Amino acid sequence: MYYKLKLNDKVRVPPERMGEDLNTVILDVLQEQFEGSVDKEMGIFIAVTSVDRVGDGEIIYSDGGVYYDVDFIAVVLRLSLQEIIEGVVVETTSFGAFVSLGPIDAMLHMSQISDEYIDYDEKNSRLVCKDSGRTIGVGDSLRARVVALSLNERDPRESKIGLTMRQPGLGTLAWIEEDMNKEKAEKESK
Repeated sequence: MYYKLKLNDKVRVPPERMGEDLNTVILDVLQEQFEGSVDKEMGIFIAVTSVDRVGDGEIIYSDGGVYYDVDFIAVVLRLSLQEIIEGVVVETTSFGAFVSLGPIDAMLHMSQISDEYIDYDEKNSRLVCKDSGRTIGVGDSLRARVVALSLNERDPRESKIGLTMRQPGLGTLAWIEEDMNKEKAEKESK
C-alpha cells in the first residue's frame, strides 16, 4: 500500500550550490538521497514531493557545506505479508512470471499460479494452464497475495517478493471477471 509520510532529516547543502534557491537545492538533495531506496521499516521510497520546513543552517568546521534540519513529504510503498496487490506482468519465463508492482518487481512462481499443470509457451512468451487453457502473458494485469518478502536496504535490486494466485478471488483480471460471470450465470439459472 502507498503511504504519504511527513519526515525529518538533516540535509547537507554542498558549497557549489549555495547561490541557488535553498528549497530547490534541498528538494534535489532529498530526492537524490531517498528516491529508489529501501528502508525496512518505512518501505520503498517512490518520491520526495515537497519540503515543508527548513531550519537554521549549521556550519561544521572543515566542511564547506551547510547542514539544515528539514521536514519533508515522501511517498512510499510499504508491502506486508498476506497483502493483496495488483500488478502487471512484465516478463514470463520457464519458471514463472515477473510482476511489476510499480517501483519494484515481484516473482510469481509457476507453482503459485494454479493447481493445474502449467506449460511455458516460449514462442508466445505465455504460461498456459493445461486443463482450463487459461494463460498469463506480458501486459496482463493480475491480483495476487504477497507470500514472501525480503527487502534489501543496501541493494534494493536484490529485494525478493514472492506472490501467489492459488486462492479464490486471485488471478489475472480476465480470470477473475470470467469466474464472476460464471458464478452469476449459475445463480441466475437456479
